[in-house]
Amino acid sequence: MTKEECYQLGKITKPFGFKGQVIFFLDVDDPTAYEDLDSAFVEVKGSLVPYFFKITNLNGNKATVQFDDLTIEQAQSLVGCDLYLPLSLLPELTGNQFYFHEVAGFRVIDSLHGDIGTIKTVIDYPAQPLFQIFKDETEILIPVVDPVIERLDRENKTIYINAPKGLIELYLGN
Repeated sequence: MTKEECYQLGKITKPFGFKGQVIFFLDVDDPTAYEDLDSAFVEVKGSLVPYFFKITNLNGNKATVQFDDLTIEQAQSLVGCDLYLPLSLLPELTGNQFYFHEVAGFRVIDSLHGDIGTIKTVIDYPAQPLFQIFKDETEILIPVVDPVIERLDRENKTIYINAPKGLIELYLGN
């Protein structure tokens, strides 16, 4: 399994107690969807290694976890490592909801300017994510916010937007 075939679930943040438990931070919208999770890939020295465990407590985005067949020292050595799951385990989204990785390559149609290019990636800035779109050699950055996104057409790999007035003109000079 490679990182390209997975999504980051979270991170092992710290040891917990005296029985070799650790705390997982689950970087997801709905942590309760993972309360029965019993395995994940842990990135150890650049490789994804499968580990089995039991979640003993889930509190918000933090889970207390007991690994199967690991000593206290082995479990504590994983603190700071990232957690991954296969992309196939992501819940299916509908309507205008999407995962950032799934819209790479989608065409973007603006209500005023028409086809403004293809999404290369979604840049996940802390303030707000941005579509990185290229029209020929010109980069266009569009905020990924509900008021901008009018409609997502998965079948035709197209996103229809209503960009803020004047934003596209800044990039294209129209």
